[in-house]
Amino acid sequence: MSQQRQPRTAPLHATKPPAQRPRLNDEPKFLQLEREVELQYRPQMLEALQQKVNAVAESARETEPTCPGCGKPMKYHDTREASWLARFGKLKADVSRYRCSHCSIELRPLLNLLGVEPGRISGSLARLLGLLAVVAPYTLASQLAWLLLGVKISPMGVWRVAQRLGEAAAQYSEGMSRYHGDSRSDSSLVGKALAVVVLAIDACSLGMQVRTQRRRNSAEEHLPPLSPVEDGRFRDVKTGVVLVPDERVETSPGRHSLVRRFLVSCLGNADEIYNRLWAQLQELGWLGEQTVVVIVGDGADWIWNRATMFRNRCEILDFWHAIEHAWGFARLCYGEGSVKADRWVHHIAEELRAGKVQDVIVRFKRLRPKSPQARESLDALIRYYSDNQSRMQYDEYLRLGYGIGSGAVESAHKQVIHARFRQAGMRWSEAGARRLLALRLLLLNDNWSLLDRLRMVSLAA
Repeated sequence: MSQQRQPRTAPLHATKPPAQRPRLNDEPKFLQLEREVELQYRPQMLEALQQKVNAVAESARETEPTCPGCGKPMKYHDTREASWLARFGKLKADVSRYRCSHCSIELRPLLNLLGVEPGRISGSLARLLGLLAVVAPYTLASQLAWLLLGVKISPMGVWRVAQRLGEAAAQYSEGMSRYHGDSRSDSSLVGKALAVVVLAIDACSLGMQVRTQRRRNSAEEHLPPLSPVEDGRFRDVKTGVVLVPDERVETSPGRHSLVRRFLVSCLGNADEIYNRLWAQLQELGWLGEQTVVVIVGDGADWIWNRATMFRNRCEILDFWHAIEHAWGFARLCYGEGSVKADRWVHHIAEELRAGKVQDVIVRFKRLRPKSPQARESLDALIRYYSDNQSRMQYDEYLRLGYGIGSGAVESAHKQVIHARFRQAGMRWSEAGARRLLALRLLLLNDNWSLLDRLRMVSLAA
């Protein structure tokens, strides 16, 4: 007997109507009005700014400059038109040029007075482009410049502005470090010396470019080779956070946040970061004869070897680094993810918080692990705790309110370095990283307005 043929069912998608293209609404009327006003008044703002530039140029013609070398009056040479790009468009001015025949120095007083350079991006537009470059890669910053400012600038144009502003900021920061590091400088305090100041110090790696020759080199000009990257493809970026322990506030149960902090970072060695931390404390006026400087860090020798520059200091080994070393041994001895390892480390953490570091070391010495790897890890753990025993009085640090963790500097690494310098595929030249790092510190320290008083630096081709 043949089976009855079942009726064919229609596919599921055939029973539903086809997907419709999402509908776009018309632009809001207010948005159209905003854009109309911007297009209408932008040329008028450019014209008004040009009139003010012309008035300054007219008043500048009445004075003759003196030579910065010999102090004698300089002779008029000629007048040429110069233009530069500003936020509202291109500006022009007739610029007089003066020369000193004795010193062979040439000056254009109007450009120096205005703080602009012919053919360059100047004024607030340069500062805004630098701000975009600090928070986003150069290609994205170029797109943001058009969307936010209505100005079309190539990624290379954004890069040039960021490099010139960054060099000015880096030179200022290095100059402040040299100034406060010189015993002959006027070190009068500008603020009130504090009883306690906390310095959290650490380092992270940054991918570097490794090139021995310049990318552009004409046949007529032989440029010197680039300086080699000493440490290979990565360089340490050392970062310090300056904070006041009394300014921690509890934002939620068991969670504290800082009211304010000051970030210091550099590509230099350990001496350089300590010199900059010293300069920051002196500039803030927080460092006095009786100020206790609390230094929080991991077990790296470079941190503790330079801490002696502070006479009244308290050295604290980061609590979580100490626990991390205990976890390394626990995984080898009791197994990865085992309950016994978790309980053992938890008990060690409780004893360390209670200030029983000596008892913990004695307990370590009584252990007899079976595997060679575990015994080697235990020996390293005992040495680590013994070498840093004086920095592990956590009960006393908590009582004084100093804190026992380096979370502030770990967070600073993410904000200063990781968010901008360690995106996918990024490699940096030493000069480029140094300049952009100086700008990023100005932004994160809420000191971006300092750029208004720094002249953009001309960089060699």
